[in-house]
Amino acid sequence: MKKKYIKPLLVSLAMGGLLTFSSCESYLDVENPSTVSQEAVFNSVGYTSSAITGIYNKLMGDNGYGSRVSTLYPNAGDDFIVGGAYNPLDRRGISGFGVHPDNSEIYRPFLEMYAGIERANIAIKYIPLSPLYENGTEAEQAAMRKMYGEALTLRAIFYHELIRNWGDVPAQFEPSADIPDLYLPKTDRDEIYDRLLVDLQIASDLVPWRSESGDPSTRITKSAVKGLRARIALARGGYSLRRESGVMERRSDYRDHYQIARNETLDIIQSGQHSLNPEFEQVFRSLHTAGGDPTNEHIFQVGAFGGNSRTDSKLGYSNGIRIDRNSVYGAANGQLEAIPTYFYEFDSLGDSRRDVTLAYFTINKDDNKELVSANVMRDGKFRKYWTSIAGTNQNLGINWPILRYADVLLMFAEADNELNGAPSAEAVAAYEAVRSRAYTGYEERMGTTPTGQTEFLEAVRQERFLEFGGEGIRKYDLIRWNLLEQTINETRAKLTDFMNGEGRYANVPQYVYTIPTRFNNAPDVSAEMATFDLFGGSVAGAMYTPAPASTPAGYTRKNWRAAVNADYVAQYAVAFEPNKSELFPIYSGVLNQNYNLTQDYGY
Repeated sequence: MKKKYIKPLLVSLAMGGLLTFSSCESYLDVENPSTVSQEAVFNSVGYTSSAITGIYNKLMGDNGYGSRVSTLYPNAGDDFIVGGAYNPLDRRGISGFGVHPDNSEIYRPFLEMYAGIERANIAIKYIPLSPLYENGTEAEQAAMRKMYGEALTLRAIFYHELIRNWGDVPAQFEPSADIPDLYLPKTDRDEIYDRLLVDLQIASDLVPWRSESGDPSTRITKSAVKGLRARIALARGGYSLRRESGVMERRSDYRDHYQIARNETLDIIQSGQHSLNPEFEQVFRSLHTAGGDPTNEHIFQVGAFGGNSRTDSKLGYSNGIRIDRNSVYGAANGQLEAIPTYFYEFDSLGDSRRDVTLAYFTINKDDNKELVSANVMRDGKFRKYWTSIAGTNQNLGINWPILRYADVLLMFAEADNELNGAPSAEAVAAYEAVRSRAYTGYEERMGTTPTGQTEFLEAVRQERFLEFGGEGIRKYDLIRWNLLEQTINETRAKLTDFMNGEGRYANVPQYVYTIPTRFNNAPDVSAEMATFDLFGGSVAGAMYTPAPASTPAGYTRKNWRAAVNADYVAQYAVAFEPNKSELFPIYSGVLNQNYNLTQDYGY
């Protein structure tokens, strides 16, 4: 492959600063097909805004948060997995923790992240050089500084995604045209993260609060910068698989990074810019439609638009509830499946998150809702019928949540507890705010918040497990806590107990009996579930108490505990190897393009 360098920056306004890969599709080789010079672009606020839009566009699409990065990469923990039999050469290899270097699912997203970085690098170089940056009108200077901060933040998002999936990666912070040799070796992730934390500190001074800019949650605001800086600080201060030692380690300065996380999240909390939506379900319905987030719980979400594979999402089709193609609501595939034991992590009566997070019914061709078996529950936060799009459409315009205020509260609680040796009153309040929202009307079932450091940390970890299921957070939390191997082993043990009806699952029925009922698309999930016809009455009666061995008259039997057998247990995280599977290999085609890259971590 020949090395190529960036041609003069050209911007297609219609596509928001489109940059495309050449036919050999190398992260080293970026071409630029537009018709406006660099100087013209960054001498205009409007053109610069279009270039920034082009960076945002690289977040979405099939190779970004519209599909693979959001639905395939994170779902291999103890909440959701990718359904189907393990195959190291396709998407199920990711969920089984045995990705082969020739697995094409790890190829294009890798390229996509570097395309976003290249776009950001160009903007980061040229915006401060623009005469508008220092000498424009007050409004022009403010706009250019804001966009400079956005570019710094977007670059940090791309690098964070690369690091948490691949570990140490080649890092460039200048446009490719300025780099004499693009065959870069890997850079230690700590060095990259340290650079990003500085960049985000700069960005937080440039980007205004939402109340000052009036921007929607699909645009970077000061809260987004600070919240993402906290997330990256916790990753930097957490455990990760190291190239040098070949084991999971965290650095001795980890407390410094917990301090950054605490400071940034506290700033957001004290700003008063955001609060929790009082209804957990509405947090996710709002991703499907314009508006609907009056409390600004969504601090940053990736916008989906255009009905195509580049800038739209397949959320609600590739994940979410499964719908028969002949239903009036149209086809939805729902390839993500919940671990059956996840259902029983939620309180049986009080936790409103269970029936939003877990979709344990499907819509059949007759528009009836049918109970599914325990092993094929889907993630319920993304539902095609919450949109206005029916038919066979796969691009549904559903946004992806990058950062919610609930995450800010729980990051603050975790960091505060770590630094103080016990939770402060503010940390307890942050934790309880998230928990009490879930238990609205059932507050007496919340339990008592622990005050010891270890016990409170465990409570926060469990709350994150329940709060963020299906949002691409759990696996990475487990990795930074160095709990992935332990959790996989514990989940296998839970699944075995579930299969055998032992321990906490002793009263879980082997079968559940149901009659299909009309799906009404009720205004809230609880109203829809209230019309479910289950033998035993409510979900609390049918799924938590033993049922008869024979099918009652008029009912249909569905496997519940019986859906989990020895093969299912054996296939869970089937290829996991500690100190290897925490990261992906670099795709072999990428490795072959750069003689300075190495395949590490035991691959």
